Amino acid sequence: MSFPLHRPRRLRRNQTIRSMVRETTLQVESLIAPLFVVPGEKVKREIGSMPGQYQLSVDTAVAKASQLCELGVKSVILFAIPESKDEVGSSAWNPKGIIPQAIKAMKRDLPELQVITDLCFCEYTSHGHCGVMKDGVLQNDETLGNLVRQALVHADAGADMIAPSGMLDGMVRSLRHGLDEGGFKDLPIMSYAAKFASAFYGPFREAVQSAPEYGDRKSYQMDPGNLEEAMREVALDIEEGADIIMVKPALSFLDVVREVKSRFNMPTAVYNVSGEYAMIKAAAQKGWIDEQRVMLEVLTSMKRAGADIIITYFAEAFADLRQKGLA
Repeated sequence: MSFPLHRPRRLRRNQTIRSMVRETTLQVESLIAPLFVVPGEKVKREIGSMPGQYQLSVDTAVAKASQLCELGVKSVILFAIPESKDEVGSSAWNPKGIIPQAIKAMKRDLPELQVITDLCFCEYTSHGHCGVMKDGVLQNDETLGNLVRQALVHADAGADMIAPSGMLDGMVRSLRHGLDEGGFKDLPIMSYAAKFASAFYGPFREAVQSAPEYGDRKSYQMDPGNLEEAMREVALDIEEGADIIMVKPALSFLDVVREVKSRFNMPTAVYNVSGEYAMIKAAAQKGWIDEQRVMLEVLTSMKRAGADIIITYFAEAFADLRQKGLA
């Protein structure tokens, strides 16, 4: 028998030895902080369902990004609440729009900051769907051209990376071709390659005012029960030129993350989405859980599953703990 010769508890006796043999370690450098940018000045409006997260005007978004940089979080991903919406989301490719303004301001004041932009239309369309609609159906191919226009505006403004999130067929190929033709061959694409039709997105839709006016997104986002379909989606995006692939949401799809990393061994991101964040915050406010410990366990589970990059609303909180030597 192995006992008493083998005693695994020997390597758990104190914090120093536990840290020494830890297999999975979280790093601030792996985190991306989402920011919600709105028109106006000096705006800092808390999102009710996401305590500690805010809608920010460009000036306050730059200030927040500066705070994040001081904590070691050098990457942000931008989402917009535009001044106006229409049927096709045309403000998404306005060179004077809210996201181009934010990119320019951030790159001017914080050149070391990695500015990533989410590419989709749900925030920009009057109906809340992710592109051109006809008779209640998303028009995939008609939307691709608009997506390229949006990407080129962001690239011209100085974005460091683009992240298409609409789950459109052929989106990575169209973007890669459009960016290359536009003189942006070196601009990387982080594709939402396996984005599931999830109930965990609810608070985000409040944050960017993007709930669909009718229907749902199940015809273009993935069925949560499908692992092999996710593998096909990821393979297609890699073939089309994606530099980083993403699984969204994260917590309920860690098996998908593990399979993606094992099969493709590509730089892999996850999005620790709004509903996952809100559940922890709500339970912590009730005193039912220890927020810091649960946050650390959740983020570690994503890293352990195979994520190289984690988009998370906990980026600032984790970085603050790490700077204080508490994580």
